[in-house]
Amino acid sequence: MALNIRKPGPALRERTTLCLGGSTLGEVILRADADLDHLFPLLLTEGGRPFILGAGSNILALDGDLDLVLLKVENQREPVAEAKTDHVLVRVGGGVKLPHLMGWAARSGLSGLENLTGIPGSVGGAVAMNAGSYGTDMAAVLHRVRLWTPENGLNWVSATDCCFAYRRFSPDKACAPGGRFLVWEAEFTLQASQSDKVLAAMRYTMARKKATQPVTAKSAGCVFKNPEGESAGKLLDRAGLRGKRIGDMAFSDLHANFLVNLGKGRSADALELLDMGRSLVQERFGIRLETEVLVLS
Repeated sequence: MALNIRKPGPALRERTTLCLGGSTLGEVILRADADLDHLFPLLLTEGGRPFILGAGSNILALDGDLDLVLLKVENQREPVAEAKTDHVLVRVGGGVKLPHLMGWAARSGLSGLENLTGIPGSVGGAVAMNAGSYGTDMAAVLHRVRLWTPENGLNWVSATDCCFAYRRFSPDKACAPGGRFLVWEAEFTLQASQSDKVLAAMRYTMARKKATQPVTAKSAGCVFKNPEGESAGKLLDRAGLRGKRIGDMAFSDLHANFLVNLGKGRSADALELLDMGRSLVQERFGIRLETEVLVLS
């Protein structure tokens, strides 16, 4: 069956954890391998810019009409484990939520993901952004990834042939910028452990995050990357931006590097806060902050 595109598409405020963003031209739901066979021909016939969307947890989308066609990965293949001599390989669909995978790993007594507790994204989005927390990132646990590209279709790629950097992933070992790819499945290297130990570690990580981060707020996570040897949150805090609010958008009063939507926030107010943060940190400390959140216009 040929793919269908939903027109018009949803507003991005309905698809992002920051709850910002205007209307889109259309949305294509991708559930099965066969759907990918029809994706490239569909994109050739449709107007607008294709945008691959996971759980929308690292996106600041502008309000208004956006000429985007969303590609929503809904590959919900449940985790499957394969025991090896000294590790366990776990294969899972890219549309599965990261917290779901982690809960399964804990119940299965598999360790390696505990420090990622509290990250709300999908498996595919986490790989594509090399998501990380407390010293663990996707690069540390990824064994291989099944990618779709317009040029080569669907193929498995070893993690050793990919490029990883701070909140960045590329299927090109040379870290070439750009390139279109979709994370369809991923396979992780985990370690056999005990469920109670894994759960205890996850609870510890979550308690630590709740004490210092607005994990239950409408947020896109950290909005600025940490400069070399510095903490973006501490720089913003020292610049007096903790709790700074414009309209219903604010830098969190728990952690200054988290931008939160307090109700009916607007993207214009969010961007003004980001500009303010960059300017004040540059002025006071001579450091240029680089945006970690993806600004989608």
